[in-house]
Amino acid sequence: MESLHPRIRLLWIVSWAIGAVILGVALAAVDQWLTDVPTVAIAGVVALALVLGIAYAVRRYQVWRFELQPDALYLERGVITFVETAVPFVRVQHVDTQFGPVERVLGLSSVVVYTAGTRNADVRIPGLTPARARDLQDTLRELAVESEADDAV
Repeated sequence: MESLHPRIRLLWIVSWAIGAVILGVALAAVDQWLTDVPTVAIAGVVALALVLGIAYAVRRYQVWRFELQPDALYLERGVITFVETAVPFVRVQHVDTQFGPVERVLGLSSVVVYTAGTRNADVRIPGLTPARARDLQDTLRELAVESEADDAV
C-alpha cells in the first residue's frame, strides 16, 4: 500500500499548533473575565495540547495508506477510529486535485474522489506531491471510464 508524503506530518502538526495557540488565547481571555487561573496552568494545557497534537499527527501519518486494487480504490486511515474504505471505480463520479495555500507552500496537494450516493460521497487523499496527485487523478479517471459498463451493485 502507498503512504502519504512525509511533509503532510508538518501540515498536521502546524494545524494542531494553531489550535493549541487558539486554545491558550481563549483560556487567557476566560481567565481575565471569570477566574484567576495561574499562567502556568494555561501554559501547561497549551503544552499538553501541542504534545498530543504532535503525537496524533505522527500516528495519523503512520496509519494512512491507500492502494489502487483491480476494482476499487482502497484506503486505510484513522487513529482513534480506524476506517477502511473501498471505493468501487464504477461509483466514481469525478476526481479533483486540490492545492490549498498551505499545501502549496509545502509542495503538497490532495486528490478528492467524488462518488455516487449521499453519505460520505467523497474521499480525500491528502499529502501527495502535485505530480503524484495528477497521475492518480488521471489513473482514477481512466479506471472509472473503463468500469462504466459494469454494474454499480
